[in-house]
Amino acid sequence: MGAAVDSDARARGMSRRRFLGSTLAATGVAAGLSTVAGPRAGASPTARTYDAVVVGGGLSGLAAATTLRRSGASVVVLEARSRPGGRVHNISTPGLGATVDAGAEFIGPTQNHIAALTREHGIDTIRTYNRGDSLFWHSGTALRMPADVPLPLHPALAEAGPALLRATADSLAGFPVGQPWKHPDAQYLDSITWAQYVNRFARSDMARNMTSIAMSAALSVRPDEVSALYYLNYIASSGDENNPGTLVRLLSTDGGAQERMLVGGAARIPIMMAAALDERIVYNAAVRSIDTTAGHAVVHSDAGTFTGHKVVVAMSPAICDQIDFRPGLPAARRELQRGYRMGSVAKFSAVYKRPFWREKGMSGQVFGNGRPIDVTFESHTEGHHILMGFISADAMRRLDHAPMSQLARECVANFADYFGPDARDPLDYGVFKWDLEPWSRGGPVAVSSPRTLTRYGAALRASVGPIHWAGTETSDYWTGYMDGAVRSGKRAAGEVLAAL
Repeated sequence: MGAAVDSDARARGMSRRRFLGSTLAATGVAAGLSTVAGPRAGASPTARTYDAVVVGGGLSGLAAATTLRRSGASVVVLEARSRPGGRVHNISTPGLGATVDAGAEFIGPTQNHIAALTREHGIDTIRTYNRGDSLFWHSGTALRMPADVPLPLHPALAEAGPALLRATADSLAGFPVGQPWKHPDAQYLDSITWAQYVNRFARSDMARNMTSIAMSAALSVRPDEVSALYYLNYIASSGDENNPGTLVRLLSTDGGAQERMLVGGAARIPIMMAAALDERIVYNAAVRSIDTTAGHAVVHSDAGTFTGHKVVVAMSPAICDQIDFRPGLPAARRELQRGYRMGSVAKFSAVYKRPFWREKGMSGQVFGNGRPIDVTFESHTEGHHILMGFISADAMRRLDHAPMSQLARECVANFADYFGPDARDPLDYGVFKWDLEPWSRGGPVAVSSPRTLTRYGAALRASVGPIHWAGTETSDYWTGYMDGAVRSGKRAAGEVLAAL
């Protein structure tokens, strides 16, 4: 068994029409997969005023910068890490060098924006293995069910039905996607947690366990840590302008959010996007302050000071407090940021000689016990067989600073509980602790506590002077997913272009 991999200008006088109609011939476009450590030799990125400075080189920031560049705007991206992608990240297992997705991994129907990027960059996808049986683990007992049956509809889980059906109804009934504070029952739904909401309709321990896993698997928080209104909006967002979001689509593999994976890992998309931006992205450029007192943005980073007519902050609201805004942000925006928190999560991937779970008629999918892994999938990498599991919420917090040997031992033992003794002997493994990654502070998405959305939700996307906000948390559809990140970047770029 291997050791773990731990995380670590337009000139003002130029007309808008002339500006937007200019060509990009003088800038050039880089091709390939390698990242660029900084601007090209001879470039002076701090010696000009950009139309927009983008803070954050995750998918949302890259989508914003790409949209701006293609519209003729001058743009620079400041990324704190030495890589692009944010919470989309691939790692290699130390022994075999197998590529595994450490962050976002799956795409599915109605996620049209991320799907378009896979086509644009020539990235193939592969269906998530979904044959045989999946397991629902409750009180030490494994309940098998057909993998291709959406979990909420399985008759053996009828006890959870009332809660799940009520959540489905509440998220479908004219839900104001992306603006949950406008829901007719918003005040009540935002005054209670998801746990309190579920307990009204789920009477048994099994039902509560089922509905808790349905939420924690996506958000990596406890049911008593997130507003019921937030999670209902999360369900409602799992669609697009023509297809309402549903709990079945959110939780399903075939026909759902976990339907496909990207060959070579999801990080190929931001790597290719960053390569196309070339010298327009600067790494190791953690932003320390943004000064807008003069009406434009002066952005101070570890890589220098950058000036823009506009600035796009493509970061989770839960971590925006790392930046000193001058003057201070409006009270509603500050309180909104305080009301958001990141989930606690790591992904553990074990590499095996053969897919023994298939031989037992199992899909590799488990909804489990949280000791420490609560959800598993068969993952994909060329030439290897991988089981992947999420460590979430309290289980992750317990293991944040535990020795890697302990984490690996517990995860492998948990796989053995689920899949039998064959799971005890992986060839290699990799793990990434998002809680300890300083520019994420957790994952996969920031969630809001009760009374945050109804009081301060309108500040989520509201610009503050020249400051515009992006990040998957600000998306209307597919918030928390790669598609939502891309959507948010495009929206923020549109706001900037309209204001130039």
